Amino acid sequence: MILRTPALLFAVALLLVPPAPFAQTKPNTGLPTAQLTVGTHLVTAEIADTDATRMVGLMHRFSLAPDHGMLFVHDAPRPLSFWMRNTFIPLSIAFIDAQGRILNIEDMAPHDERTTWSAGPALYALEMKKGWFAQRGIGPGTAVKGLPPPTRRP
Repeated sequence: MILRTPALLFAVALLLVPPAPFAQTKPNTGLPTAQLTVGTHLVTAEIADTDATRMVGLMHRFSLAPDHGMLFVHDAPRPLSFWMRNTFIPLSIAFIDAQGRILNIEDMAPHDERTTWSAGPALYALEMKKGWFAQRGIGPGTAVKGLPPPTRRP
């Protein structure tokens, strides 16, 4: 006799569904870091410079140390966009051009899947705790020093 309860059918259905692509549930760990100077302020930034590390970014984390963030490094300047899927920390993101100048800074809310865009072609994006840039009087045009070279494509 086979039991056909809704709970049993649901459990069997879950076993038959393959995992979603890119459904990583672990945070990036062990990434290299860079010491950046944003205006006159020092930042320790984890470097996300591969497709895999950029895709995960700060997802699945619940805190950031003071003056720590994540720097996304690309191979060439282009319009960049970000969202906050699986991200629990409210963030501010600074989009940075190839000359190391901040183009724009945007605040992003946890789990918000709306797209946040750079104001122009950007080579880098720096995510920090929400309000970090505003609290220090940092805005568009501020220089960022210590940036690594662009990511090289194979």
